[in-house]
Amino acid sequence: MALPKKKTSKSRRDKRRTHDKLKVMSIVDCPRCHSKKISHRVCPNCGYYGNLQVIKFDTKEKKAKQA
Repeated sequence: MALPKKKTSKSRRDKRRTHDKLKVMSIVDCPRCHSKKISHRVCPNCGYYGNLQVIKFDTKEKKAKQA
C-alpha cells in the first residue's frame, strides 16, 4: 500500500476542502403577497414569479395547504 513521503500541511489539506462548505439560501419577501420565499423561485404562497403567474391554486387546495 502506498504511503505519503511527507506530512501534508494543514494549509494544503484545507485548500482541498474549500468547496465542501454549505451555502446559505437567500430568503426574500415576495413582492406580491409579502411572504418569505427563496430568491429566484416561484412563491409557494401565491404562485407568482415576478409578474407572471406560474402556479394556479384552487381555493380548496390553498386552504388545505395552509392548514
